Amino acid sequence: MKRVVLDTNIFVSMALGGQVGKINDEWRAGKFILVVSNEIVSEYLDVLQRPKLHLKSRTIATIVNRIYRKAEFVAPEEKIFVVLADTSDNKFIEAAIEGKTDYIVSGDKHLLDLKEFQSIPIITAREFLDILETA
Repeated sequence: MKRVVLDTNIFVSMALGGQVGKINDEWRAGKFILVVSNEIVSEYLDVLQRPKLHLKSRTIATIVNRIYRKAEFVAPEEKIFVVLADTSDNKFIEAAIEGKTDYIVSGDKHLLDLKEFQSIPIITAREFLDILETA
């Protein structure tokens, strides 16, 4: 089974539905393992609670509950400093390395520009959906 780190922009888009929402369906169906760290989940929650997203607290609670039930938590021991333009993006790479993931899925230019790190491909949501569809 594929092991994946989802960047916050992908996770939030997934929660909101639409095309990227299909990733949520695939996760719910057990098609991949979501790998997270406490730092990543904290950022997910911070963004999900932003008023402009208009998410009800019950919806956020459901999402959080699913993360704690279904995601695999890792505690990265190695600090990575490869994304210099936005150092907060490094946490996704750290979790991916610690969690021995197959992919980092992102819509973030800083991460996508790397293309891969230590043989872990950094791909878009569309590319990830294509991989899931052919698996």
